[in-house]
Amino acid sequence: MGVRRSSIVFATAFSAAALWAAGPGASLAGAQPAGGVCQLQGVANISPPLTGTSQSFAYNFTGMLGTGAMGSCQSNVAGAPTMGTVSAGIQLQETVTLTNTRPGVCTNGFCDDRITACTSSSQCPPVVTTIQGPVLYQEPIPQGSGSCGNSTTSGMSLATWADGKHTVVSYDTTGALAAVQLQGTVVASMTLTLVASSVPAGCTAPATYTISSDEPVFAAGEGALAALTFSPTTQDQNCVTLGVSSANINGTVGIGSAQ
Repeated sequence: MGVRRSSIVFATAFSAAALWAAGPGASLAGAQPAGGVCQLQGVANISPPLTGTSQSFAYNFTGMLGTGAMGSCQSNVAGAPTMGTVSAGIQLQETVTLTNTRPGVCTNGFCDDRITACTSSSQCPPVVTTIQGPVLYQEPIPQGSGSCGNSTTSGMSLATWADGKHTVVSYDTTGALAAVQLQGTVVASMTLTLVASSVPAGCTAPATYTISSDEPVFAAGEGALAALTFSPTTQDQNCVTLGVSSANINGTVGIGSAQ
């Protein structure tokens, strides 16, 4: 698959989490697509752990782009970002409008607004106040099916570049043993859901939070490709006596327009 307008990609990070846990050392020969490339390094957490028996699982991932042995991400597109972070299935802290509503109170013949006349508090309108505050929002959690031998997954990833802009990719992965291939598409946005337990007592917060793909170098509709490997973070996660619940993710990723 050729790349006409290329640069670095992020999303493939999670393809890695597709988790074909066969151990370290798999080859990445032929993984680099034409055009811009970026090295990915990160960690995936899988639940339930991968074993030798096929099953459904979920995972999350966090990683870095452009900070490994390859150095900064490389691209033939002017202004392309050179490094960033990437995530899938994690909780992000965002600052939003928090709303507090309490019953109105009648004092000396007037409600809280000092305009509405009253003889009892039941006649007073609720008092609504708003402030800006931090709460947590959950990214969509990637889902998969398979075992340590082979599996498939799908999900959405979020790249946050060093300049604060974002790129969202919807992706699918296939793989065998330690080798994972990802194909995806840049999409317009990602919608996160509120973690209710993070809202301060007495307040409400927006039920969802949307992060848009606002990095102009990576337009919605462009394709993403990646070749990745993963290896369990500890040697005792051998898929037999102990399943793989955490894996290091490494590889090369690319994004652009297919010829």
